[in-house]
Amino acid sequence: MKRVTLIVAAALAVAACASAPDTASKPEARSYRVSENASADVDAALARARQSGKRVLLVMGANWCGDSRALAGWLATDRFAELIERKYELVFVNIGMPSSGDGHNLGIATRFGIPALPGLPNVLVLTGDGVLVNPTTATSWGNAASRTGDAIYDELAALADLRV
Repeated sequence: MKRVTLIVAAALAVAACASAPDTASKPEARSYRVSENASADVDAALARARQSGKRVLLVMGANWCGDSRALAGWLATDRFAELIERKYELVFVNIGMPSSGDGHNLGIATRFGIPALPGLPNVLVLTGDGVLVNPTTATSWGNAASRTGDAIYDELAALADLRV
C-alpha cells in the first residue's frame, strides 16, 4: 500500500509539471543542482542584490520537470543572459520531488511568503531586502514549457522594474 501511495504521489507531482518541452523549438537546460546549503546561496544572492540594486530571480524547480528545464533553457540564452546581467541575481534551487517525500529546500519558499508549491517551476522575484515582488504569480510557472520566449522575457523584464 505504501508503494502505491508513493507512485500516486509521484504521478501527481509529474502532472503538476506539464509534459516535456518541445526541445526542437525551445531551449532546455539542467540547472537545478542540489546545493549543500541552498539557503546560503539565496542569502548570498540577496546580499549581492542589496549591494548592486538588482533584484533576485529565485527559480525553484527540478531537473526531472520538463517545465523547469524549459525555463532554465530560456534563461541560459543570450537574450535572457543580458536581461539577467542588468537586472537580476539569479539563483536556481532544486526542490526534488516534494509529493514523493523527496522534497527539499521547501522552507525557502515559505521564508518569502509562499506556503506551498503546487507545481514546478516557481519563480520568486525578490528585492535585495527579501520582499517578494510577485506574490500572485510566483507559483504560476508550471506551464513554462508552453510559454513563448517573448512572454517569459516580457514578464521578467516587467518584474525587474515593478515598484513594491
